[in-house]
Formats: sequence, C-alpha cells, structure tokens
Amino acid sequence: MIPIDDSPIVRDGKSLILAMDHGLEHGPVDFEEVPQKLDPSTVFETATHDAVTAMAVQKGIAEGYYPSYEDDVNLLLKVNGTSNLWMGEYDSAVNCSVDYAAEIGADAVGFTLYGGSNHEVEMAEEFRNVQEDAREHDLPVVMWSYPRGQGLKNDTKPEVISYATRLGLELGADIAKVKYPGSPDAMEHACKAAGDMKVVMSGGSKTSDYEFLSTVEAAVQAGAKGLAVGRNVWQREDPTRILDALEKVIYEEEPAEDALEATE
Repeated sequence: MIPIDDSPIVRDGKSLILAMDHGLEHGPVDFEEVPQKLDPSTVFETATHDAVTAMAVQKGIAEGYYPSYEDDVNLLLKVNGTSNLWMGEYDSAVNCSVDYAAEIGADAVGFTLYGGSNHEVEMAEEFRNVQEDAREHDLPVVMWSYPRGQGLKNDTKPEVISYATRLGLELGADIAKVKYPGSPDAMEHACKAAGDMKVVMSGGSKTSDYEFLSTVEAAVQAGAKGLAVGRNVWQREDPTRILDALEKVIYEEEPAEDALEATE
C-alpha cells in the first residue's frame, strides 16, 4: 500500500479535488448558470491548474474525456452515484468496479456513503469491497461521507460531522470529504475524530469569493487537509482566479483576504 502522502492526489500533505460528478448527482440544473460547462472538457481544462490535485468524475466522463487530459490531470473516479430523480431513502448505486477504474488510469477512487440511511449496511458492505480492491491496486480511497436519512434532521450538526469523519477512519478511507460543521471548533473536533486520516471540506453551493475562501481558511486552520469542490469553482466566470486564491489559502495558509488581494 502506497502512503497517501506519496499519492499524486496529494500535494504537500493536502488535496484540492475538483469535482464534476454533479451531472449525475444533481442533473443539468447545476450548469444553467454557466451553460458552457455542460461540456466536460471545459472543466477538465480548469483542472489543469497547479492547485488541483485530482478531478473527480463518473465513469462515462472519464472514458470520454480523461484520455485527452491524462498528462495534465489526476483522475479520481467515483465508483458509485445516484441521480436526483431517485426519490427513495438515500442510497448510491455502484456503477464502476475498482478494476475498471485502474484499467482506465485512475489515480484514486471515490465512494459516497450515506451514514444513517436505511441502506447504510449495504453501502458499508459495498465500500468494503471497493476499499479492499483499491488496496490491491495501490489506489487511495476518498469517501464522500454524507450522513443522511429519514432519522437525521440536521446533517451539518457538529456531532454528525464528527461521526462522518470517524466513519471514514473506521471503514478504511484515506480521505473523507465532509460538509463544514459551522465553526472552527466543530471542524477541529471532526478532524481529531478522524485520527490520522485526512479530512477535506466539501465546497457546497456557490457563494461569494470572500465567504467561500474564509470558510476554507477556517477549515484548514482547524486541521482540514484541503477541499473537494465543484460549483464554487467551475460555476464562476473566472475559475482560475478563485483557484489562484485557493492555492494560497490551502497550501501556503495565507489569510483569505490576502489571497484574494493577490489575485486582483
């Protein structure tokens, strides 16, 4: 097993994962603001930025577009996902094997686990197979750890996010992607609950430059090892500018305000 810090999806102990699995998970609605981003190649171009350590996509996008960018982009292949048309209890269909991910050149695999869902048991068993197969291929595993379900009223409560990071650690993920729990203290506890596993913050819906960067700054100061983000980058008119600022905040740990000023 290759240490996670030696993986190409990690830079100086941290990661900035650019995600574009939204076309499956959310549908075309996420591209209405910037219709040109319906073309996955435009987001792959964004992922060539030095700050980005991996591009997270589903199998079909990887097959169709990654070959043109394999020299400039590290591929994180999501092996499960479910459309927003699904109206049942939270679940996620396994739609790609780890063997196939390795065959098409993935540098890591990603898996969504909905802790607290009525389908948690099945998803945890599926994750076991993915995690163990990934070990055979020396591929890091990134868990989208999103507690959701009928019995869960607030999926960003501090204790819920700490449980989310702990699930990643206990089940064998190398990195867990979680939502920001609302405060630096809560984020610090969530990172401590993760032990030696890396925690990255979910980018969430698009917000202002300063609000977004300030939250990333708070998460990094609290112990997060980076960010997994989609809309807050590629929905912007100038994604390069926000990536320039994120590079300073995440890797150089500059204050958000200074990072923004440096990109003007």
